[in-house]
Amino acid sequence: MNYEELLAFAGRNPMLSMALVGLTVAIIVTEVRRLFRGFKSLKPAELTHLMNAGGAIVVDLSSSSDFEKGHIAGSRNVQPSAFGPEHKLVANAKQSPVVLVCRTGNASETAAKALKKAGFEQVSVLDGGIPAWQQAELPLVKGRN
Repeated sequence: MNYEELLAFAGRNPMLSMALVGLTVAIIVTEVRRLFRGFKSLKPAELTHLMNAGGAIVVDLSSSSDFEKGHIAGSRNVQPSAFGPEHKLVANAKQSPVVLVCRTGNASETAAKALKKAGFEQVSVLDGGIPAWQQAELPLVKGRN
C-alpha cells in the first residue's frame, strides 16, 4: 500500500479516517497524561514485593462494607472523603512508599494526585484495584483488620 492508495481510501471513507485520527490522538493524550501524572501504577505482583520489603503503607479507599467483604492483608481502610495528605496514616510518611487501593481506581488516583501535590515522594496506586488483585489470584482478608 502506498501513499496515494491511503489518500484514496481516506477520500472514500472520511468518517473512518476521522475516527482513526480521533482515536490516535486520544491514545497519545492518554499516554502523555499518564507519563506526567507524578505517581506510579503497580501491578499486584509489584505491590506484593513492595509489601514484603517492608515499610509500605497500603491505604484502601473502599467503602467500609466493601473493605469488610475483602481487602489486602495489612491495608488500612479510610473513606476517600476523610483521606488527604494530613491524615494520621500518612502525615509523617512523606518519604515512605504509600500505595492507594480502591475498587475502581478513581478514588485512589484522585488521592494520589493530592499526595503528590503535598510533596509525598513515593506514591503509587494498584493498577486495576481489588479486581486486579483477585484476578492475580492473590488472597483477600475478610472483616475488619
